[in-house]
Amino acid sequence: MSVMTAADRRIPGDKADLLTTPAAYADGRIHEVYRWLRANQPLGIAETEGFDPFWVVTRHADILEISRQNDLFHNGERSPTLIGQAADQKIRAMMGGSPHLLRTLIHMDAPDHPKYRALTQGWFTPQNLRRLEDQIRVLAKAAVAKMAATGGRCDFVGEVALHYPLHVIMSIMGVPEEDEPRMLRLTQELFGAADPELGRAGSGGATAQKGEIDFGAVVDFSNYFRALSEAKRAAPTDDLASLIANSRIDGQPISDLEAMSYYIIVATAGHDTTSSSSAGALWALAENPAELAKVKADPSLIPSLVDESIRWTTPVKTFMRTVAADTEFAGRSLRKGDWLMLCYASGNRDEAVFEAPDTFRVDRRPNRHLAFGYGAHLCLGQHLAKMEMRILWEELLPRLSNLALDGAPAVSEAVFVNGPKRLPVRFDMI
Repeated sequence: MSVMTAADRRIPGDKADLLTTPAAYADGRIHEVYRWLRANQPLGIAETEGFDPFWVVTRHADILEISRQNDLFHNGERSPTLIGQAADQKIRAMMGGSPHLLRTLIHMDAPDHPKYRALTQGWFTPQNLRRLEDQIRVLAKAAVAKMAATGGRCDFVGEVALHYPLHVIMSIMGVPEEDEPRMLRLTQELFGAADPELGRAGSGGATAQKGEIDFGAVVDFSNYFRALSEAKRAAPTDDLASLIANSRIDGQPISDLEAMSYYIIVATAGHDTTSSSSAGALWALAENPAELAKVKADPSLIPSLVDESIRWTTPVKTFMRTVAADTEFAGRSLRKGDWLMLCYASGNRDEAVFEAPDTFRVDRRPNRHLAFGYGAHLCLGQHLAKMEMRILWEELLPRLSNLALDGAPAVSEAVFVNGPKRLPVRFDMI
C-alpha cells in the first residue's frame, strides 16, 4: 500500500475544528463528522487552533489494532486525553516537565501499568463481584422505588441514573454516604469542565473549549482523598480506599501522586460512565417502544440491552495515544512522538462491523463494541458496570408499563467523557 502525502491525509478544517469542540459531542454533529471520516479519511491529521496536530482514528479495525499494540502506541509520553497547548504548558510547568497532572492507570505504560493495575484488579473480577450482588440489588430496588415515588414524571438522570452507580462505587471505596454529593459535584466539574451548566463557575465556556481542564476540581479531589487516605492508614477497613492507602509498589509505599490519582479515577469513572449508559438506555427505550416491549417480553435480553446501551452511548468518546517509534500503519507514515485520537464513538458506529449502526437494538448480537477499550488498558470496572446495569433493568423493567419522553433531553458538552445530563420522562409503574 502506498503512503499518502501530507496534503492527502489532512482533515478539512471545519471537521477538524468539530473534533475539538465540546458542544459537537452534545448535539450530535460529531457523528456526522465521524461518518464522513470513516468513508473518506479514516486515519487523517487534524490541525486546529490551540492544539498540537493529531491523527484521528475512526474505524473499528484500526482502533482495535492500535489498542492491541501497547508497545508501539503509548499512554504515558503525552496526555492520554485531548488538551490544548496552553493547558499542556501549564501542566508541564506545574509538574516539573511531566505532561501529567495526575498519574492514573490511563497515564501509564509497562512496566508500571501492570503493577498498579494489579493492586485493585481482584476487587473487580466477576468472582469477587458476585459477593456484592445482593448489596447492589438492594441499592437498585431503592433507586426504582425512588423513581416510582415521583408519581410518573421525573428527570431520570438527576433523580435515578446519577445516584445509583455513585452509591455503589462509593460503598465499595469506603467513602461515607454523606460525602456522595460532593463526589458527584466534583466528577461533573472535572468531566464537564467545558459544559456551561456542569463546569465550575467561571471555568466553563471559551477557555474549556480550547482544551482546558479544571485544575480546581483535581485539587479538591486530592485534598479530600488525602484526608481519607490518612484515616484508612490509621484504621484500615475492608474497602478499596484502605487497599490503596496501604498498598506498596516494588516494596515501597505508594506515592502521594499515584495514590490520589488512583482514588480520583475510581471515584469518577467508577460511576459516571455507568450512569450515562443507563440513562442512554432509557432514552433509547423511550424513543423505541417496540424495543422496550421486546425486552420486557423476554428478560433474557437484558444483558444484550446492557451491551447495546454501552455501544449506543459510548460515554468515553476519545482517548489519545502517542507513537513510540516510526512505523507504517494503515497506509500512513507515523513518526515517533505523533499524537493519535482514538474515536470510540466512531468505531461503535462503524458500518463495516455493525449492521444498521444508528439503530438501537436490544437484541443486537454479536455486539463487538469498543466502549471499554481493548488490550492492556481494557476497562478495569467493566464487569461491575455491566452488573449494575443488569440488576437495575431486572428491577425496573417488570414494573415499567409505559414510557415516553416528557421534554427535550440534553447531553453534556465534553470531548473526553460525556453522556445525558437531563432526561425528562413520563411513565407508569406497576
